[in-house]
Amino acid sequence: MVSGGGSSPARGPWTRGVRGVRRAGAGLAAVLTVVALASGCGIRTTSVPVDAGAAPSRVPCKLPSADVTTRSPDTVAAPVYLVCASQLVTVDRPVPSGRAGGSDPLVAARALLDQVQKAPPETERRAGFSTAVPAGLRVEDPRTGDQPGTLRLSSQPEDLSAEALAQLVCTYAENEALVTDGSVVLGGPGAYPPRGYLCTSQTKSRPQDVTTPDVLKRD
Repeated sequence: MVSGGGSSPARGPWTRGVRGVRRAGAGLAAVLTVVALASGCGIRTTSVPVDAGAAPSRVPCKLPSADVTTRSPDTVAAPVYLVCASQLVTVDRPVPSGRAGGSDPLVAARALLDQVQKAPPETERRAGFSTAVPAGLRVEDPRTGDQPGTLRLSSQPEDLSAEALAQLVCTYAENEALVTDGSVVLGGPGAYPPRGYLCTSQTKSRPQDVTTPDVLKRD
């Protein structure tokens, strides 16, 4: 006869298996909870303001009326093209009336070159203006055989930067005495023949694309 004392029934291997499954399930749930919390931290927004620095400034490319250069009675306001925001924009510079609109194109060309290569004053610099025309550039006397209106530079026009050449061409194009058959004819000290250059709306918006009449004809 078997005794009914306090001995517990024997546990089979299936009982231990159930407990192992329960422990594994609890561990997996804990891991998933941690992963969910970590993922939530990655997309959770914050109301704390973040300092991203100052917003990029926008240069106006326009001079206030109070900053416009005051000219004397014996000067005229000559439009000069400067670089601003990767484009060409005009500013008025005082030029002696006898030089800017005189009968001698060479005198007018030199007077305008002086202005376009001059470093912009502080008021223009604040508005974003600059010049790419080198300070040492000069307008030389024409050569025998040059067509009327030809302007000889101390450097080959094609050796200038695209912006400098565009500034010079567009500045000269504003003066009727410096325009020949609708273009500005420029040459240099070398043996290369002078070429005509146009100041178009594309030239002003993209100074890197200075066009010549022969280029327009090919297009």
